[in-house]
Amino acid sequence: MSTFLITSAKLVLPGHIFNQQQVDILIKDGVIADINKSIKVENNVKVIDASGACVAPGFFDLNVNIGEPGYETKEDIVTGTAAAAAGGFTGIAVHPNTNPPIHSRAEVALVVNAAKGNAVDVYPIGAISKKREGNELAELYDMKVTGAIAFSDGNRSVQQAGLMGRALLYSKGFGGLIISFAQDESVAGGNQMNEGVMSTYLGMKGIPNLAESLMVSRDLYLAEYNDAPIHFTTISTAESVELIKKAKAKGLKVTCDVAAHNLVFTDEDVVGFDSNYKVSPPLRAKKDVKALLKGLKDGVIDAVVSQHTPQEVEFKNVEFHIAKNGITGLQTAFPLLLKAGLDEEQIVEKMALNPRKIVGLEVPKLEKGEKANLVVFDTKEKWVFDETTNKSKSKNNPLFGTELVGKVKLIVNNNQLIENN
Repeated sequence: MSTFLITSAKLVLPGHIFNQQQVDILIKDGVIADINKSIKVENNVKVIDASGACVAPGFFDLNVNIGEPGYETKEDIVTGTAAAAAGGFTGIAVHPNTNPPIHSRAEVALVVNAAKGNAVDVYPIGAISKKREGNELAELYDMKVTGAIAFSDGNRSVQQAGLMGRALLYSKGFGGLIISFAQDESVAGGNQMNEGVMSTYLGMKGIPNLAESLMVSRDLYLAEYNDAPIHFTTISTAESVELIKKAKAKGLKVTCDVAAHNLVFTDEDVVGFDSNYKVSPPLRAKKDVKALLKGLKDGVIDAVVSQHTPQEVEFKNVEFHIAKNGITGLQTAFPLLLKAGLDEEQIVEKMALNPRKIVGLEVPKLEKGEKANLVVFDTKEKWVFDETTNKSKSKNNPLFGTELVGKVKLIVNNNQLIENN
């Protein structure tokens, strides 16, 4: 569709001349031809009525797991980007939890080339260490040149302080960003859920908050020592929020994000041993969720991620203690943020603007003459997340089969319109 008009959408973009006002947006050949209170077009132009919905720059997810290469039975780039588009994302950063891991220019190039021509922009995150084993630095500079936007060992935390320090210092030299998944494995002990009243009640060994805060503290010291930027992904505890708040006040170059499910679910949801609630970091206590929400609204937490982690049914439909971690979060991140109590502007800030700023990508401009990169979403519309609406290959999500509030109507990016019927 080369030319179409989106009408009567409330624009949500702080600082924009039409912020919080109803606008029409005319898009021609992938470019915003006009944006105004009212636009008249010829009869043969497709008109999309967005009454009651909002328009904003397309969402961007900093933490997505797509199985390609190696785990395509969980998810591939085609199905992963379809789920992303349905969730309102026009850009995703994919973590190196693949086989082989994204730890050299070859894997980075593979992902970049496989995603070419897609409506959703796909950016690889390269591994910090070779094979994500935490022993030897991977080819960071080579990966950056080939298209990696940041570096992380994915769902493995870098246990060696010396290696993490060298990664921070080396990447700083060429403008690279290190992403830390903070968990001290010697304290976490391979346990299954949050340590607290619920783990005691259920008779399961727990992962204490200390496992995360120890590692956050260590990596903040390393970042300060090397005067390097650092980003913490999927923080989950009140202590982490406090540590990062103090680091920001000191002037450290630190940013962080939280997974959408950690803002709504708690360890009490594990009571039925539903393995779809098994995630890493684990669902924490109510006091942690409260601290995370406060940190989000105070600006301590910069962004929200889906932490989309698809798993085949045979890895989830088993006893809780042997089930794999993860939730397919791309399509449910937006409804979860509404459930958590965030308003439209907060959602746009945490899911569209800040994620791009963190990795140094340009934020889409909703201006005449600019490339169209946008999402239209309705904060009140209800829909059912089930076999019909699910775009992922996997369905490991505790919300599967339930009615959700908050629907993404469409995305526009790369001269493509994807409507979510």
